[in-house]
Amino acid sequence: MKVLILYYSKSGNTGKLASAIAEGVKGAGAEPVLRNTDEVSKDDFREAAGIIAGSPVYFGVMAAQLKKVFDDFVGLRREMEDKVGAAFASGNHHSGGKETTIFSILQCMMIYGMIIVGDPMDASGHYGVACCKEPDATAIADGFKLGRRVAELCARL
Repeated sequence: MKVLILYYSKSGNTGKLASAIAEGVKGAGAEPVLRNTDEVSKDDFREAAGIIAGSPVYFGVMAAQLKKVFDDFVGLRREMEDKVGAAFASGNHHSGGKETTIFSILQCMMIYGMIIVGDPMDASGHYGVACCKEPDATAIADGFKLGRRVAELCARL
């Protein structure tokens, strides 16, 4: 079973968080498919039991590069229905729009008909994993937990 971890990262911080999430997916016994927005294919979407997508904060929403993937792949909506979806974000400031960025990603996933989950209660228990600048040990641990949660839910479904 595959879980796609899709991200855009200009500074590398979102990519580091994506890698921690991929480790959590692997830790749950699933196959992580780690792709940035330039590498992802429609087959990556089709073959995934779940998608965990992440972006840096750009004006309080996801980066245009990630939004373009959701726009370009909109023809796959019916194929994505009932797959698990989750989100993560990185930002430059502690109050800089990470939750609104996560919501912008989750909004696309809801339109795709996906089953949306936040991060587990032993992480923040909120909308998804986020970090300020480079992910610290807590963000890395929470990313791992989010990846594990999504993979476990995909296995149940």
